[in-house]
Amino acid sequence: MLATLGGDLALVVGLAVLLLPVVAAELSRPRDSAWGAVVLLLGLVLVTSSERLTGAPMLGVLCGGLLIGRLGLEVGQSRWRALTPEEQQRLWSRERWQASLGELGASLGRLLELAAGSVAGVLGWLRQRRQPRPTTKRWVRQEPATGDGAEAPAPPVVVASLDDVEVLLETAQTPESGASSCEAPSSTADDGGETG
Repeated sequence: MLATLGGDLALVVGLAVLLLPVVAAELSRPRDSAWGAVVLLLGLVLVTSSERLTGAPMLGVLCGGLLIGRLGLEVGQSRWRALTPEEQQRLWSRERWQASLGELGASLGRLLELAAGSVAGVLGWLRQRRQPRPTTKRWVRQEPATGDGAEAPAPPVVVASLDDVEVLLETAQTPESGASSCEAPSSTADDGGETG
């Protein structure tokens, strides 16, 4: 429960730090976006892993959150003191906040427009990929000709024992290894594997 609340608070603070250059440019610094992203990541981890954080790990997370909060408060106070009195006064004016929020709205509108364009592009690409393409054969293997003048391929030789293998080797070494190689294993079965 405490981890979830701390994670929600970290998400809000991280988002505020990310939006600080747009809303209050006087208080922002160049690396604030990176630190805002780190705080957002911390918030996501705390929210998604809240059931695992009990006991000592939760105490460590609580102490770390308090230290980060105290450091953030000190940084904010030092940035406020670095402003001139005119900038501090202008920061409290209503017109300035209206202008800042208008800029933020325009930025968010542009971001949504870009996101919609990206999503439309991805959806169009997916639709194009889903359409079946016409299949054309690029390479066709020629079938062996089995006409009147062509020989049929010889059936494969099945070897049942080592004697059959020896007979096949001997017939392969002789000059007439044509049709006799297919008949050799069957002839050895009759005379006990000896050739004469």
